Amino acid sequence: MRHEDLCQWTMETVMKQGASDCRVSLTRHLQVEIRYRMNRPESVKEATTRSLWLMLYANGRYTAQSTSDMRKTALAEFISSALANLRHMPPDPCRTLPPKAYIENQPQADLNLYDRQLAEMLIDSRHRLVASASQACLDNGGDQMIHVQASVTFSEKKNLRMSTNGFSAATTDTTVRLGASMTARDHGERKPAGYYFAGCRHINDLPEATDIGRQAAERTLNLLGAKKMPSETLPVIVENQAASGLLSSLINSLKGANIQQQRSFLADKKGVSIGGPDLCLVDDPLIVKGLGSRLCDHDGLPSRPRTLVDRGRINPFMIDWYYSQKMKCEPTSGSVSNLTIPPGSRSIKEMMADVDRGILISDFIGGNTNPTTGDFSMGIFGQLFEKGQPVQAIAEMNIADNHLNFWKKLAAVGNDPWIYGKWRIPSLLFTDVMVAGF
Repeated sequence: MRHEDLCQWTMETVMKQGASDCRVSLTRHLQVEIRYRMNRPESVKEATTRSLWLMLYANGRYTAQSTSDMRKTALAEFISSALANLRHMPPDPCRTLPPKAYIENQPQADLNLYDRQLAEMLIDSRHRLVASASQACLDNGGDQMIHVQASVTFSEKKNLRMSTNGFSAATTDTTVRLGASMTARDHGERKPAGYYFAGCRHINDLPEATDIGRQAAERTLNLLGAKKMPSETLPVIVENQAASGLLSSLINSLKGANIQQQRSFLADKKGVSIGGPDLCLVDDPLIVKGLGSRLCDHDGLPSRPRTLVDRGRINPFMIDWYYSQKMKCEPTSGSVSNLTIPPGSRSIKEMMADVDRGILISDFIGGNTNPTTGDFSMGIFGQLFEKGQPVQAIAEMNIADNHLNFWKKLAAVGNDPWIYGKWRIPSLLFTDVMVAGF
């Protein structure tokens, strides 16, 4: 049975048995993962999964159930069981589907998320890709190299969503992610580990596999001889790959669920400035070939670019349909797609050269955030630099601050957005950051 016919049959069956509304999501996902250890194949995994998610609404009640059995007889039993469970759910009048007016005017753009060349790539070519990254990491690892690992993941996903409010959307996309990591021998018992990775929709947009392996080795070797330094207040530059780690708790605090449940330090900050003029967060779901791109969100609301933080000032919160009903406000979409910060004009080397003494943060480790106050603490790896030149690798240090204070220290944005992830964030320069050591 065609997917469209199966979804339509499911909705008709549900409605005949007493539901007031329903939403059906049918997904087929093919994933291949190849992993090499010391440039020898370690594992090859291939899996194809099919799932049907059914979201049911009746008499102010709601439930969501899933199954992987697509036979009609099995689906009929699954639907009956889901409806029986629905009757035991507590009433929640905010659980509804959006009216038709909210799902109209869907964008018609071709986001180019599917790459036939990637989908049809032969298994030998896939092995050569990960083997090249692994060998390049080995070749550049030097005498301190202990262990090298590389992996590649190929994904092809087809999804069809239909709802009784008239919404329907079908998507097909591909993704490839290639990465390498290395562990090195250092003084004492230290064994620093570094990595480098990249992901994209089309195989021809992936960096050369040898570059990925080489950078993984170089980033690991840059960690050798790392020391814990005395505590100091100084400028820090957060490298583009690591910058998303700083932003995650800020973005989570913009979500409707956290706002409504008073679990966000931004709950009363709409329209308030919490950062410097260089802090501009744009959610752009319509980037061609973007890893987070989409024509609509999970509610079926049409996708539109939106500015979440404008020159440091909080703009709209991220409110999905459900929380818009609870908060009695208009929905704005409850999740981010491609998060961007408009790039600046200077490279990371130019920003380093303009700072007499600072720290380049290449990665974060651990950390915690108090979502209600904005206090946070994160361990860091990186390099102490002077007049643009690295002078000492650092480790066992951390930064601690409050988000309402920290983002006001943002002084410059680099010209190097990280384009190989959903969050396309450039390197970020902050002034007067307290870096704790001993």
